[in-house]
Amino acid sequence: MHLLLPVGLLAIADNPPAEEMMTEIYLNRSGINTIEVPRQNAHVECGSSLRIRFVNRGAPIHITATTSNAGMFTDFFHENMYVIDEVVLGIPLRKECAPGFFDIDIIAGYGAMKAALRVEVMVKPSRGEQALKKEPPVQPEAHGRPHLLMVAMAIGLILYSTWYYTKMEIFNIAAFIALIVGALFVWYRQT
Repeated sequence: MHLLLPVGLLAIADNPPAEEMMTEIYLNRSGINTIEVPRQNAHVECGSSLRIRFVNRGAPIHITATTSNAGMFTDFFHENMYVIDEVVLGIPLRKECAPGFFDIDIIAGYGAMKAALRVEVMVKPSRGEQALKKEPPVQPEAHGRPHLLMVAMAIGLILYSTWYYTKMEIFNIAAFIALIVGALFVWYRQT
């Protein structure tokens, strides 16, 4: 049978949101009471939940998940679990926390085996911070020649110094006029 219309299937793989990302830890896969944590760190954002799936490939096992340095990120401290096939542990993170990391220690075989999972906590930037990152900062324009106000100030200083040593009032008045002209020029140039 030959179809006249082409038929196809389009499959799109998309990364799940950060709240649905799951870290898998394998138990009893390479031996009795073994714990295999992923090589890369687990990443989670403040306000979301870290989900850890414990997958058991052997006999039922008793494990303990504990943290000692996660107090500023979560209220989770300790959990005892009996894993027959698989168990999912959810660890909610606080909404207001700073970026950083903490470790989750997994203990099996009543202390005989221990492994650690490093969890990196990231803070999602607010909309205001994202807008500030997108807009370049306002920079003043540099001009190749000296500013007229600086030139007027230099002339005024020379005229004032001349008045100070000679005591001729015309130099004092000229210094004052030079400063006023420089300031007015800059003032009206800006608008």
